[in-house]
Amino acid sequence: MPRERLSVVVTRRLPEPVETRLSELFNVTLRNDDSPMTRPELIEAVQNADVLVPTVTDTIDASLLGQAGEQLKLVANYGAGVDHIDVATARQRGILVSNTPGVLTDDTADMAMALIMAVVRRIPEGLAVMQKGEWSGWAPTALLGGRLAGRRIGILGMGGVGQAVARRAAAFGMQVHYHNRRRLHADIEDRLEATYWESLDQMVARMDVISVNCPATPSTYHLMNARRLKLLKPDAVIVNTSRGEVIDENALTRMLRASEIAGAGLDVYENGHEINPRLRELSNVVLLPHMGSATREGRIEMGEKVLLNIKTFEDGHRPPDLVVPSML
Repeated sequence: MPRERLSVVVTRRLPEPVETRLSELFNVTLRNDDSPMTRPELIEAVQNADVLVPTVTDTIDASLLGQAGEQLKLVANYGAGVDHIDVATARQRGILVSNTPGVLTDDTADMAMALIMAVVRRIPEGLAVMQKGEWSGWAPTALLGGRLAGRRIGILGMGGVGQAVARRAAAFGMQVHYHNRRRLHADIEDRLEATYWESLDQMVARMDVISVNCPATPSTYHLMNARRLKLLKPDAVIVNTSRGEVIDENALTRMLRASEIAGAGLDVYENGHEINPRLRELSNVVLLPHMGSATREGRIEMGEKVLLNIKTFEDGHRPPDLVVPSML
């Protein structure tokens, strides 16, 4: 007699090929529209599902997990970051947590470089001039930006994405520097031609570009706080494709408005989609709607990892992308 299929609840719309395969393999409840689940809907989901498939827009905290039914045994996150999930509480309740690491490394690094180029070369300002029909022709001093070659980039967080940014920056002729919780092996440093800084303060004060590529953890919250932002050179720019909480957004906004920092490129924000309205007024800031992972290839590969994690769990084995508190 065939065993009963796992009950899987998905909190957001996923790419069609992923939803189709989930429907083929499991007893899946898909989202009818692309709005985030409300808190009552999340509570109902954890009370009835064997497996929950959340995204970064869902808060899977201790209170929610405390209302989960006994049958909930896996939270298969659609995404690499798990700072929206209380992993420790989940494990205490016998609920495994998996994620989708490594899939979006190149996509996110591409976006970091796109933001660097957009800010340094003032691309959005030029685009605005053209869209408004205000261009009167070429001029020797119009919209002067900067050259990437020769600039010093300081990468904050030298994991997979940070290293991918380093490779791209080197290809543009930039000098690669980095700060990381642990120094890389010498052979990796040599391959990336990267210089390690034990002191983040000293690195920040000497860079032309800062790229934030570290995860959101208690130790990285406001790592780029007001004091550290003030160490930046007046002609420096900062880009963030990681997590908004790493930068004190209010302090950054004040310094950008006062021209104490030359510019910023942001794909993530401290308060989710609620962006400081003063940031929108600044011409030296490029704002994107969390597009770092927004490639068709990346989103489908994320889904494939979710499928593999759930299927492996169903077969009685450890999900290949299991997250444990010590990893955070």
